[in-house]
Amino acid sequence: MHDIIDTAVAAGNFKTLANALTAAGLVDTLKGSGPFTVFAPTDEAFAKLPAGTLDSLLKDAPKLKGILTYHVVSGKVMSTDVLKMDGQTPVTVNGATLKVTTTGGVKLNGETTVVKTDIECTNGVIHVIDKVLLPAG
Repeated sequence: MHDIIDTAVAAGNFKTLANALTAAGLVDTLKGSGPFTVFAPTDEAFAKLPAGTLDSLLKDAPKLKGILTYHVVSGKVMSTDVLKMDGQTPVTVNGATLKVTTTGGVKLNGETTVVKTDIECTNGVIHVIDKVLLPAG
């Protein structure tokens, strides 16, 4: 078993996320002891962003870091725990909250769907999502 970063890189469908984490200076953090729960957008999810959005974010490390830390919750939250969080608003590492709903599948903020769960890592867990989460404001 590997840490969150090595697991994401090995999966092959998180290249954009890995590049973004590097640009934001978050690789060492997510290689740390954790535990962390990462709601990881795939390359396909990043491709859904409006044209030019990703390029501009990669050049704005503080804004990029805020968005990426919005995908991370402290602690190891497995899918069985997430299913018990219907209607709850866990606080992310960036300080903002996510709204969790579980009717018809797990959704974050009403529009982002968790498509794969419980990819266990030495320092936490990854849940795969189909859209990039953007904090309000």
